[in-house]
Amino acid sequence: MDTYDAAVYWGCRVESAEVCARRAETFFRLLSECDPIYTRWFEKADSRKKALQLRFEPTAETFTRFFKKRGYRLGNVGFTLGAWTGHEEDERGGAVRFTCGDDAVGALNNCLLDLPREEPGSERVLTVPVLARLLRAMVLAWEPDCGVVFSDAYQRVREHPVGQPYTGWLMYFSHRMGEMPPLPEPVRVEPVEDQGSLVILTPERFNGHEPAHAALADHVRALLDGAGLLKSLF
Repeated sequence: MDTYDAAVYWGCRVESAEVCARRAETFFRLLSECDPIYTRWFEKADSRKKALQLRFEPTAETFTRFFKKRGYRLGNVGFTLGAWTGHEEDERGGAVRFTCGDDAVGALNNCLLDLPREEPGSERVLTVPVLARLLRAMVLAWEPDCGVVFSDAYQRVREHPVGQPYTGWLMYFSHRMGEMPPLPEPVRVEPVEDQGSLVILTPERFNGHEPAHAALADHVRALLDGAGLLKSLF
């Protein structure tokens, strides 16, 4: 059994609380259109009971209010927030964490989305059409340098750990990263507005335990590296 998560990353980019709040509002709005799992959100807390009392509406006004609190700030610039969907264990809707507006050297701005592990959520979400919409939502909101829906199993079976930019079932590269090289079948490449390219390794569910899938991911990673797309974001 394989499990999956989604993430986007970008380098130092100082932005105000208001700009980050607008980006966060756009992200949560687009995310809610991808699947019903992502239509309600709660702040994190020390216990499930307490967290379920902290439901919030993901509007720019809400995030601006959050970012005025010390717990959501990263020093003089930058903001961070974690939220979860409040689902019980049988669906494991997931959680989101993001850091934005940060200029720390050696640190990345990012948005990380936990994907459902169990049915019925996993059966609905872990498909190419839904995951492509999820990754597009993250790209359109945050304008990252790269993104991925990555397989935990694929990361574990590599002889050498694979860091950012990760290789995954779906990948995103902004035009800032470089030009996309020709990629073999069954890999598909789609534009994301005028911002970059979405790479889809397999139309079926990618499994990092499957030798053919792992070999395809290795081959594609080598081609992307040869084209200069896997440069460090630091």
